[in-house]
Amino acid sequence: MKHLKKGEFYGQTNKTICFDGITLTDTVYTHPKVEWHYHEHAYFTFILQGNVMEGNKKEIYNCSPGSLLFHNWQEAHYNIKPEGFTRGFHLEIEKQWFDDFALSIEGLQGSTKILDPSIKLLMYKIFRDSKLENNQSDLSTQTILLELLYKLQNNTDDVLFKNPKWVVIIDEILHEQFAENLTLDYLSKIADIHPVHLSRDFSKYFDCNLGEYIRKLKVEKALSLMALQKQSFTEIAYQCGFSDQSHFNRCFKEMNGVNPSEHAKILFQK
Repeated sequence: MKHLKKGEFYGQTNKTICFDGITLTDTVYTHPKVEWHYHEHAYFTFILQGNVMEGNKKEIYNCSPGSLLFHNWQEAHYNIKPEGFTRGFHLEIEKQWFDDFALSIEGLQGSTKILDPSIKLLMYKIFRDSKLENNQSDLSTQTILLELLYKLQNNTDDVLFKNPKWVVIIDEILHEQFAENLTLDYLSKIADIHPVHLSRDFSKYFDCNLGEYIRKLKVEKALSLMALQKQSFTEIAYQCGFSDQSHFNRCFKEMNGVNPSEHAKILFQK
């Protein structure tokens, strides 16, 4: 079985950045199929454009723009890429980096598909920072990565200790219906929980209030649609449940620190 070293991925790597135990690569996938292999270090795969199917010994993930996977080191997997352009952003983390920050990822074994919009938005920030030519990008990446791993570890701990049933139900509803005009009464009835309880305890499990979580889901969906280059910003805004493009622009910048056109310029720059 092929063992890939630091910064080594199948395809055409357009850019590699290495610093302090972290390696960032921007890679175009060129192989229709990649047989079973594993990587030397733990890493994230973030699909920027196109589609790819990734399988391991337990699951198969169908990944589209905005899909985020975490792999612990030496986790064997394979890839199948359909026709068309596919591009991924990878963030590798050496074991020494975890040791230097006294971080344990024992709870992050195997491969995991990450759905939390907060974590995905942080990965988009790391990607954009990697495209900036300044002396602070390394510090920014490490700071964001620490926050990202903290959230990921907490999410894993929540699964291990089993969140209340209503938390799972609410999260599924919000991921499926975030673009609709949801009400507290509607959500509380479906989850069979009192509206006051839902409103009061939501932040305990989602690390933000209900309204902010919905906005994150909307913006994260908008980011994935922008990668397809098939719709205008106005069309994307309405599809994601924003009242108008102005509202979309404000919310997008609040979550990302840049407006939609700035993000698109960074994403599609050569």
